[in-house]
Amino acid sequence: MRETKSTPASSQAVRLRLRITATAEAIVRGGHPWVFADSVREQNRAGRAGELAVIYDRKDAFLGVGLFDPDSPIRVRVLHVGKPVTLDALWWAARLETAVRRREGLFDARTTGYRLINGESDGWPGLVLDRYDTTLVLKIYTAAWRPRLEEIVTLIRERLTPDRMVLRLSRHLQRTASSPVAAISRPESARFEVSRPSVETGEGSPSLRLSPTAQDWKDGAVVFAARAEAGLGAPVVFLESGLRFEADVVRGQKTGFFLDQRDNRRLVESLAEGRTVLNAFSFSGGFSLFAARGGASSVTDLDISPHALDAAKRNFALNQSQPAVARCRHEAIQTDAFAWLAEHPNRRFDLLVLDPPSLAKRESERAGAIRAYGKLANDGLRHLSPGGLLVACSCSAHVSAEEFFGAVRSAAARSGRKFAELQTTRHAPDHPAYIKEADYLKGIFLRLD
Repeated sequence: MRETKSTPASSQAVRLRLRITATAEAIVRGGHPWVFADSVREQNRAGRAGELAVIYDRKDAFLGVGLFDPDSPIRVRVLHVGKPVTLDALWWAARLETAVRRREGLFDARTTGYRLINGESDGWPGLVLDRYDTTLVLKIYTAAWRPRLEEIVTLIRERLTPDRMVLRLSRHLQRTASSPVAAISRPESARFEVSRPSVETGEGSPSLRLSPTAQDWKDGAVVFAARAEAGLGAPVVFLESGLRFEADVVRGQKTGFFLDQRDNRRLVESLAEGRTVLNAFSFSGGFSLFAARGGASSVTDLDISPHALDAAKRNFALNQSQPAVARCRHEAIQTDAFAWLAEHPNRRFDLLVLDPPSLAKRESERAGAIRAYGKLANDGLRHLSPGGLLVACSCSAHVSAEEFFGAVRSAAARSGRKFAELQTTRHAPDHPAYIKEADYLKGIFLRLD
């Protein structure tokens, strides 16, 4: 294993070497990409964020290599296990190519918003890459990627040729962004350098790049724009199954939109004809628009955020050329959806979507979240007309699929109404989950008599 120009040059001549506990060694051999700090039993020297750390087994043989983060409980994000390899530009390019090819054939021209890299499950631990039409959004969850951002951005640009690329940081990294090493103005006031037209950008189409280095990029920074008119903070309009949606890729939640619910939205569309629909925790109206196109007579959105409801209204406006959407009555109510469901039992609907934010951010909140999912389903069922459909979803990784499904089924049983389970759903194919910690999304569809 050696450093190449594709990795940050180390100020230390000696490679960072780790040995880990026997239990952790078995876990790494089994394919799990995390080594926790308390699993490191020997380290030859202090390491820096983003440095390559080589892990050796108890027989002093090469075990794996990963990105080191001295300030995280996850001390190493493992990139490779097995025989020694050189992590050079060709290796990184091949890893990107593998992730991109996994999405081939999943989407046609009617869907231009989807995930290209899904973190650990695609061999890029702590990093995701989403596409919104010709804009790419790169989000990182560990400081270990910071020293490598320039080379990663260059690699992605060369392979995928976006018009614009935006960097998003996890909340933890945003909190540390005010440190001197990360200081920079907000992206809307950042300076640009304009290059001469080239073969890469096209005749008469100057490219733009931010003048600060990667260590300076903050959340929402536009790290590349192929044309001046691509703008800094403008929302992106993309297609999902032929519907047009707006994504705030610079300031919005996640990377700007909840792409992971695409398949569940399509299912709702197939069930919505002639129904009145309540979309609790509606965000920007994804489920609502699919229900409208599916022939719903009316859709009511509940969300505590006025910005989310305004986004939903704009999304409906973007799709008024579709007759079914234009016919559907759309109501937006700014409210706490939990409270509204409990306090307005007389409102009845034919289809109810319950898709709250995560109710368990940590393992200690798991039991409370299971109870909360049960209560939420119970309150929601009171609004469901005879023959109505309940669509309940969870994005809490600390609550297992069976725990969540069990809470919803129990609420349906306690209601005293007969119910039929239509199906359960898990991750979309562009959001694979190959380790337990990445397995978060689940949905259940019930019909109530």
